[in-house]
Formats: sequence, structure tokens, C-alpha cells
Amino acid sequence: MSKTVEQTKAFQVETGTGQTEGMIRQAAIVDKSDRICGTLMKAPPHSHSAVHHHAEQDTIVYGVAGRGAIVYGPGGANRVEMAPGDWAIIPAFAEHQEVNEGDEEVVWAIVRSGGVPVVVNLDGWGQPPSAEE
Repeated sequence: MSKTVEQTKAFQVETGTGQTEGMIRQAAIVDKSDRICGTLMKAPPHSHSAVHHHAEQDTIVYGVAGRGAIVYGPGGANRVEMAPGDWAIIPAFAEHQEVNEGDEEVVWAIVRSGGVPVVVNLDGWGQPPSAEE
């Protein structure tokens, strides 16, 4: 692996990394390291993602803008509220959903173990991967 510091300028951040219905995921630092990657998640007002997990990848979430929530656990029974400046960790294989019930866009910075983000969309809580997986 290179010992060179690499940068991604704001205009270079691309939409199109592993997507979950209802959310916009943008690649910032992807495929530049085999151990870590960084993306942005944007949730439009009054939206929620499909239920999903990130396979073997642990996920760190940092609230940049807006107020949203991470819903998780059996049937989505648990909830962590996220505001700007808040941090959360989502363990590997933990089924969850991003939720924005507010009137403003929610933006989270996401750091995952693994060089390329993995998103496994599910048909619902405790269900197998959806057809497009």
C-alpha cells in the first residue's frame, strides 16, 4: 500500500457506491485502502432506508447535519437518535435502518472497516437479501 496521503475534493465525491433504497450514499474515500473506507449518507426529509446490514464490516457514524435515527434490533425495536456532532457504531451484520422524520436533510459521515463499502439490502427485519442482491 502507498505511503502517499490521498485526498478527495468535495467535487470528486461521487454518488453510486452501494445503495440502499431511500438514501443517497456518496463515495469519498473508497478503494484507496484495503482496511478502511469513508462515505457520506444523505437522507432527504421524511425518508427512511430499506432494512439492511453491512456484512462483516463494522460501521462508525458521525452526525454532520440534521437530526435522524438509527433503528435496529429485532423487528426494529431499538432506536438511537443522531444529531450533529453525535457518534455511533453499528456492528457487523447488525440489521438496521436510517430514519429521517424531520423537515431537513440528514447528512452522516460513515467510516467502515474494509476498503469498499458493503450493503446487503433485506426484504425486511430478519429476512433474506432482497432480489437485487
